[in-house]
Amino acid sequence: MNARARRAIFVVTLFFAVCALAGSLLQRTVGAQSSEDESHLRDNLKSFTSVYALVEQNYAEPLNADRTDAAIYDGAIPGMLRVLDPHSNFYDPKAYARMREDQRGRYYGIGMVIQQQNNKTYVITPYENTPSFRAGIKPGDVIAAVDGKSTDGMTSDLVAKMLKGPKGTHVHVTIARLGQPKPLEFDLIRDEIPHPSIDLAYEIRPGVAYIHISQFQETTGQEFQNALNSFTNLKGLVLDLRGNPGGLLSQAVDVCDHLLTKGQTIVTQRGRAYPDQNYVAVHGNGGKFFPIVVLVNRNTASAAEIVSGALQDHDRALIVGETTFGKGLVQTVYNLSNNSGLALTTYHYYTPSGRLIQRNYSGVSLYDYYYNHAGALPSNSTNREVKLTDSGRTVYGGGGITPDEKIPTPKSNDFQDNLIYHSAFFHFAAHYLANRSVDKNFQVDDAVLKDFEQFLTSQNIPWTQADIDGVKDWIKVSIKEKIVTSQFGQLQGLRVLADWDPMIQKAITFLPEAQSLENNAHKVLMEKAEARDTTPQ
Repeated sequence: MNARARRAIFVVTLFFAVCALAGSLLQRTVGAQSSEDESHLRDNLKSFTSVYALVEQNYAEPLNADRTDAAIYDGAIPGMLRVLDPHSNFYDPKAYARMREDQRGRYYGIGMVIQQQNNKTYVITPYENTPSFRAGIKPGDVIAAVDGKSTDGMTSDLVAKMLKGPKGTHVHVTIARLGQPKPLEFDLIRDEIPHPSIDLAYEIRPGVAYIHISQFQETTGQEFQNALNSFTNLKGLVLDLRGNPGGLLSQAVDVCDHLLTKGQTIVTQRGRAYPDQNYVAVHGNGGKFFPIVVLVNRNTASAAEIVSGALQDHDRALIVGETTFGKGLVQTVYNLSNNSGLALTTYHYYTPSGRLIQRNYSGVSLYDYYYNHAGALPSNSTNREVKLTDSGRTVYGGGGITPDEKIPTPKSNDFQDNLIYHSAFFHFAAHYLANRSVDKNFQVDDAVLKDFEQFLTSQNIPWTQADIDGVKDWIKVSIKEKIVTSQFGQLQGLRVLADWDPMIQKAITFLPEAQSLENNAHKVLMEKAEARDTTPQ
């Protein structure tokens, strides 16, 4: 048997394995399948085999390995799963490895984000306290070669693969930098690169902590505990979950455990293939109470909605921002052959009040489901399930987490979009710092703005004075963030943005309201405890 035939058999077998796994889970939900159902399944699989054989034998061009992979990995299996729901997903070996790396929150390499622009591989930002950062590699640097091999024509994925490797091994990186007459050479030793899920945690006002969680990975719960412990005399917390796509359920539960009272329900999973699971606060907050404002937007999803929903249902936090994405389906990830994986929906999750957060997806295209949220939401609150929080406040299910106070995301105009499209601030920072440095008191004054305008002209990026004046504050903070990031590191750049961000600043103003909510929630808890103590035994 030749290699091509063996590969074809392998991918078809993999397809059947996915079908068998999905079928076995379904069979648990309805008991033994009838002989008629089993016969129908066999006929469908036989039809697939026949179609694949005809394609393999008669397609106009030979089916090489790449096309065979695409037919199964990108076609047959995803097509089958998309009929079920928008979130069941198949991962080919490359995607599965990347997903596991994201979940672990660490890998081995030199520690930087890179991106291909204009056929060059740019350093977007080195992570702090990593080999690349310590060596002095900066945002805007161009990776010209790795271990003497030119990166011309390479994708950023391929360059990243060359930069990664076992801990303790060497990699030689050649950098082209604006203002330097010749390339810079760096001999770097690969190390474990932590990629924390909390990218910013600091005291944004006296006594007020700001914490941004970008996703929920294996380290998030511990990171959150460490962040809380780093603040002394905490009088309030703004927890930013905007853009958080979710992640590991266990870590969302862990974060809630640090904020709720011991024994309070966090989330309930209900499925047909497995027993229901109820997660509660095992340790609790140890009696530490402070007002919490949780900031969310339309891209806050899944595990981030679990946290938002649990804190809202227990009146532990005031939720502000926009209605969240509405993903209440839980996927179990199965490791398949050839290091591929299947994320299959096995549960729905419900908030403590009994809300199902999942948004409607029946009759909705995949594009509209992900990018046109309004089209999949009930037209008004009367069409949504109504539940009550611990103190009796009304909350709604069936379409994401509705904020207690709405804060709209600022809308960008065409000029702003064009600047972002051209990475204007990123490239200007490299231009500005080519022959100078700045200190921590750096401010964007009129001279810097004039330099930026001249830079736009040199890059053929159209602008008018009215364009600049219309969004001047945004332009100033965008310039400052990129320059500060390049000079002092990513954390300082993120602080520049947070200190200015209109949504964060508005969220802070709701802390007194959150305090009133917390006081009432604590009163309800005390009344319930007293009622239990006085109940006749």
